[in-house]
Order: sequence, then C-alpha cells, then structure tokens
Amino acid sequence: MADAGFDDRTDDGRERASKEPDAAPQSSEPPADTVARDNETTATFNHDFGALLSAMEAGVSTEEQEALRALPSGSALLIVRRGPNVGARFLLDADVTTAGRHPDADIFLDDVTVSRKHADFVRVGTKFEVRDLGSLNGTYYNGQRVDSATLVDGGEVQVGKYRLTFYASRLDLTSPAAR
Repeated sequence: MADAGFDDRTDDGRERASKEPDAAPQSSEPPADTVARDNETTATFNHDFGALLSAMEAGVSTEEQEALRALPSGSALLIVRRGPNVGARFLLDADVTTAGRHPDADIFLDDVTVSRKHADFVRVGTKFEVRDLGSLNGTYYNGQRVDSATLVDGGEVQVGKYRLTFYASRLDLTSPAAR
C-alpha cells in the first residue's frame, strides 16, 4: 500500500523500505518532566566532601579517613605508604616532632637508610614544615631533595626508605586562615 506523496518502488523496481510519515516538529525546550528530573539529580558538594573524595582517590582507607576527620586544628597525620611499617600513622601535634633512627626519636624509623636524627616536623601556626637535620641520605618532599619545605595536604615526605604522606587537619583545610 502506497502512502500519498512517495512511491514504494525504486527506479529499478525493487520495493522501498517503509517510511514513516514525518513526526510533528520538536521543540528545542525539553519536556517539563525532564527538567524536573535534572533538577532532582543536581547536587552541591561542600569542601569536606571534596576532601573525602580526594582522600579516597589517594588510597586512604575508611579508618584513616575517620582518623583525619578527628584531627584537631593545629595537628596533622603522617601515614607510611612505603617502606617498613606500611600503614603506620604518626600524629604531629607538637611544635617540633623529630623523626629518626634513634630510639628516643618522636617518630622512630628503624632502618639503616635513616639517620639517628634525620628530620624535624615543625608546626608554624596551623601549617607544618619538614626540615632536614643534616642527614646522610637527605630528606625529600614530593621527589625533590630539600633542606626545608612547607608541607601541603597529600604531599609525600621521604626519609630513607620510608615514604610518608602528610595530611593536615581537615579543620585547617576549611578555615579561611589556612588558605
């Protein structure tokens, strides 16, 4: 059966595939129910959620995330990511925290690649710096040998074989004074 306005056969006599009549012209505006659904799925995330996502992407466990959320202002956490004691956590809550191979070091890193008094973590307000103490193998921050460096959340400090990730208090990341 032929529709008005076009032939069912091609020039060589074969039957054409059926063609539906043109649909009504479509509006450039989406239907009202689509707009409502789009608005229902729109979400706004605060800085805490962004920090949580960053931590998850960086391989921070749920337990570590909870420890980070519990940090008071003016403190920080170092988590061993490589070397002996992977997963060990060290709280930075004093004005000066010494890391080294000496048994009396605040952060005891028991390996021959670590000097007895290797580096200090120094609190300056709500921020922290790492300072090398003349160690034989040096102190590295984000892959660069440093004498001193201001630490940024998620930065990596290397002391001998140990690679430690620095995490500032979440309160200090969200406060206007910390920015």
